[in-house]
Amino acid sequence: MSTGPRNTWDLWARSVPSLARESTLAPCPDPAATATRLAQARLADQYIVYEAAGGVRHFAAGSAVSLTAHADTVTARAAGRTWSSRTDGRPTTVFAAALSALSAAHGASDGGRHFYGWAAFELAHLLHADPGTAGDGPLLHALIPSVEVTLTGAETVVRAVDEAWLRKVEDLLAERTPRQPPAQGTSPERAEHLIAAGTAAYGRAVARTVEDIRAGLLEKAVVSRKVPLPAGAAVDFPATYLAGRRSNAPARSYLLDLGGYRAAGFSPETVLEVEESGRVSTQPLAGTRAYGPDPAENDRRRAELLRDPKEIHEHAVSVRLAWEEMAAVCRPGSVVAEEFMAVRPRGSVQHLASRVTGRLGEGAGPWDAFASLFPAITATGVSKRDALHALARHEAGPRGLYGGAVFRGSTAGALDAALVLRTVIGEGEETWLRAGAGVTAQSSPDREIEETCEKLRSVAPHLRFTAERRRRE
Repeated sequence: MSTGPRNTWDLWARSVPSLARESTLAPCPDPAATATRLAQARLADQYIVYEAAGGVRHFAAGSAVSLTAHADTVTARAAGRTWSSRTDGRPTTVFAAALSALSAAHGASDGGRHFYGWAAFELAHLLHADPGTAGDGPLLHALIPSVEVTLTGAETVVRAVDEAWLRKVEDLLAERTPRQPPAQGTSPERAEHLIAAGTAAYGRAVARTVEDIRAGLLEKAVVSRKVPLPAGAAVDFPATYLAGRRSNAPARSYLLDLGGYRAAGFSPETVLEVEESGRVSTQPLAGTRAYGPDPAENDRRRAELLRDPKEIHEHAVSVRLAWEEMAAVCRPGSVVAEEFMAVRPRGSVQHLASRVTGRLGEGAGPWDAFASLFPAITATGVSKRDALHALARHEAGPRGLYGGAVFRGSTAGALDAALVLRTVIGEGEETWLRAGAGVTAQSSPDREIEETCEKLRSVAPHLRFTAERRRRE
């Protein structure tokens, strides 16, 4: 049904069941393995694992309640019913209105209701460029779960809509043996073969982008390349997630089958982090060198990174724009760079890293900050509008989830959004990897190709496949 926007969200929010049951259990010895096991159990047709700051892992499942935004409409589902409202080109504003109604219906005590979801990269065209190029696919999707499990070093907390959900999860947590057969790994040779695919075409795209930059059309663009996995390659996303998380040191990690996407990823940075107090931060990473098992070689590359003019320029312009985007939604004078040009290891690479923080201004909320900062400057370029136009010229097809965000938030005002990089993504029958590099006037195609290969090594060696693939082979 379609009604007035305010009435739509009030009706929807009143149909959302509360998480009325809660149980606190002993901590799990291996939170990553436990969260993966919950995902493998397929408790519902949609689920997500989200690793937040400090290694705290959240598992959420159940698809009865959701919000989905397209370019012109937001659709809400609950209690077997559907509501819709026009976006008028502002899907994040409509999302915020729906979640505000949920807060009013359920209260914001104890952190409010949590929601989990993703934003597709093409949302950027509505926010910063040409709305007509956003496409007709979903741009935002959020799940309000039927069951939520939080795994910390101190305890395991289960919250559910009813006793049946609570008991089902408690029984799974009590099991100590895996239910799934072992997955098949990827050989080093196969991983390197995947990583090398399509590099010549990518080099030509980099060269064309450098020409655009030298012609004054933009300052920087993060040009990416897609690496499709072979048709019929049945990726075991949970097993891939667990293997990859053992070998990566991400800022955030996630495993999901949600709103049409399947993904396992190890994000090097956050798009934004908003606390209930109104503190907001973003963590741009730009400037890259390989990171491997040899400490001396890592130190050499780190020193090289810190004195490379191209990498320093790329990082500095990213921080400058992140500052400007923060200032647009923060109190005057509150924006500061708490960290500038540190070096952070992230799996198979190390990056120049900065953190910009501020305080949300009067009348601004987490989704205002999200709309200003999304997509991360380190996945688009400078200026964002010009970079989006350049990417449309030089990349083949839409990015979808890549370069977008996976997020967890609460109706009390918190929002934590991870940048979707270092991720294996599935949609329909397709599965792929993707990696990009920041292109500036000083870029060379060979170095940017090498950088994408370095980044792909954070995921490709850890791919795992199901028995279904083994039978076909």
